[in-house]
Amino acid sequence: MLNDDVQEVLITKERLAERIAELGKQISKDYENKDLMLIGVLKGSVPFMADLMREITVDCTMDFMAVSSYGSSTQSSGVVRILKDLDSDIENKHVLIVEDIIDTGYTLKYLLGNLNSRKPADVEICCLLDKPDRRMVNLDIKYEGFKIPDAFVIGYGLDYAERYRNLPFIGILKKEVYETK
Repeated sequence: MLNDDVQEVLITKERLAERIAELGKQISKDYENKDLMLIGVLKGSVPFMADLMREITVDCTMDFMAVSSYGSSTQSSGVVRILKDLDSDIENKHVLIVEDIIDTGYTLKYLLGNLNSRKPADVEICCLLDKPDRRMVNLDIKYEGFKIPDAFVIGYGLDYAERYRNLPFIGILKKEVYETK
C-alpha cells in the first residue's frame, strides 16, 4: 500500500482544497481584465493546476513545460533541461507559472529567465509548496500555498521515482523508502 510509505500527513486533502480556493480567488482579483496564461510545470503541478484553474473565475489559457533537474534522485542536480517546451506564444501575455514545489530555486530561476526572454507582459510564480530552508537563489513568489519543512514530500502530484503522485494529500515519505540500504 502506498500509505504504508508515508511517515506523516503534512497537509490534508481538505486543507489543500481550502488553500487552493483562496489562491484562486486572489489570482482572479489580480488578473481581472488581463490576458492570463497559466503555465504548469510537468508532471507534479498537474493536480494543483487542475484544481487551481477551477477556482479561477477570470478567462485564462494554459500550457505546460516539462523541465528536469532531479531525475530519479531526491536531490536537485542543479542542471536544468527542458524536456517539453510551450506550444503557445506568450508574447504580451500575463504568465503565471504554476509549480508544485520550490526547493533550491535553481529550476525556477532558469525557467523565469527562459520565459522572460519571450517578451511576456510579465511572469509571476504560484507554488503550492515552498521549502525555504533549501533555497539557494532569491525568488519572488507572488502566490504561495504552504511553507513546509525540509522533508521529502509526496502526494498530490509530487513523487519519488514516479510513485505516490495519486495520494490525495501531501505526506512525508519515510526515509527507509529512499535511503540506500
